Amino acid sequence: MKIFNEIRFDNLHGDIFGGVTAAVIALPMALAFGVASGAGAEAGLYGAILVGLFAALFGGSPTLISEPTGPMTVVFTAVIVKLVASDPANGMAMAFTVVILAGLFQILFGVMRLGQYVTLMPYTVVSGFMSGIGIILIILQIGPMLGQASPGGVIEILQNIPQLLGAVRLEETGLAGLTLLILFFMPKKFQRYVPPQLVALVIGTLVSIWLLNEMSIRRIGEIPTGLPALIMPVFNTEQWQVMLIDAVVLGMLGCIDALLTSVIADSITGKQHNSDKELLGQGIGNVMAGLFGGLPGAGATMGTVVSIQAGARTALSGLIRAGILILVVLWAADLTSVIPLAVLAGIAFKVGVNIIDWRFLKRAHVISGKGALITYGVILLTVFVDLIVAVGIGLFVANVMTVTRLSKLQADDVKVVTDPDETDLELTAYEHDLLEAAEGKIMLLYLRGTMIFGVSRAISRKNSEVKGCKALIVDLTDVDHLGVSSALALEEAILDMARAGRPVYLVGARVQPLQRLQKLDIFRYVPQEHNVSQRTTALEKVLYGKAPPSAEPDEGSA
Repeated sequence: MKIFNEIRFDNLHGDIFGGVTAAVIALPMALAFGVASGAGAEAGLYGAILVGLFAALFGGSPTLISEPTGPMTVVFTAVIVKLVASDPANGMAMAFTVVILAGLFQILFGVMRLGQYVTLMPYTVVSGFMSGIGIILIILQIGPMLGQASPGGVIEILQNIPQLLGAVRLEETGLAGLTLLILFFMPKKFQRYVPPQLVALVIGTLVSIWLLNEMSIRRIGEIPTGLPALIMPVFNTEQWQVMLIDAVVLGMLGCIDALLTSVIADSITGKQHNSDKELLGQGIGNVMAGLFGGLPGAGATMGTVVSIQAGARTALSGLIRAGILILVVLWAADLTSVIPLAVLAGIAFKVGVNIIDWRFLKRAHVISGKGALITYGVILLTVFVDLIVAVGIGLFVANVMTVTRLSKLQADDVKVVTDPDETDLELTAYEHDLLEAAEGKIMLLYLRGTMIFGVSRAISRKNSEVKGCKALIVDLTDVDHLGVSSALALEEAILDMARAGRPVYLVGARVQPLQRLQKLDIFRYVPQEHNVSQRTTALEKVLYGKAPPSAEPDEGSA
């Protein structure tokens, strides 16, 4: 595996334009996310530079643009609030330590080659989680858009809306409104040449300087110039479990965000990204961001798509983007100090609106009532309870519902035959005659397909019908995979017969089911000569003690 991402110079013109375009989009977004998180505008810039630079260098998706995103910012904001409240002196440093840990987890996921599995989450849960994050991001902007600092988290803000409205500062609310008007209604023909976020940032700032300069507009203020200082990791023995869990959540969210955006990039460029290598690049980028006080980041859909549309085809575009932002931090930081906080709040508000999965929410109840309930439940838990709780409960409920549905479907693949005239199992005429001759004393247990753990209950229910039978024949001919739970249920049925001194035959066991049963030491109770390849052979042995060499009529005989 190559160390560096795909960096070529045969598309120099396109990569330069793609990198410049991505940088223009990244600047207002980074500033807005930095302010929204509570870490400061400079943290947004540092995150945009460091995550973008190292993900471009070491990632596995050449055209992916990585930077602070709405979902990552919301989760990181919650981390900051939690840790600063528990330890005001070291809380911010502990929050950046969580970013470092999140990056290390992403590197671990990449080394373990888990990239292909990261995005295997039910869409109902992902949609609900992302929509909940979008709602949180919108609520967090209510205070700044009304000209005041946010009074706390989501619940505190909602509780204090009357007070916020009573102390509204119309000049800042007007700037936020102007920003939203530009973002929502700027003609698309102009958006092809300049991103609306930059237009809103420039116009909002100029209006605040030219028309509202005499009013006390809240602004970003001075951003430190030069390279960021190293922030050493800080741990709190009382909070280490919380920090670890937050890091796993932040790391997983970054993986999902990055890989989903990589898929979008692949669909546009026709290339195929390397998921595991991308996780390594994302992890390195977030480790560096945490070490130097930057916001965590992931693959950004808007920046990636616009960069590709501008001509980017290799990771050189990501490096150029990072270089331009470095120049801003080193020499143009003074220009950003006059940007009004209300304008940045408006930009973040629009990001929140975009994150909400409107397309699915409008028709979720039509597609699946239960799926819609999961989505709405995850949204409510995300907004009003906890992000981790929301994902955990959402995944649990969604997986239980899926397993239950599959188990019901697969229960039809577990059949018990004692009377050949009362079954829908396809039997040959000879098998029918043999079972009829047995007069209900032989129980044929037929399994088919993939026997997951939900099927074990069906096997156990069928096992209750063993009583009164003199022999059990387990037909595994059509079983592709035998899960642990199903194998244990099958073992119980076999042991019940063995304890009663009744013979058990296995028919047609393939490699995986056979190996699973061997590990359970089934053949202590089932002699090797009872492991046969044909169902008729087992029936003959039960009835006659051995298989008659010419018992079954030849095909085509009268």
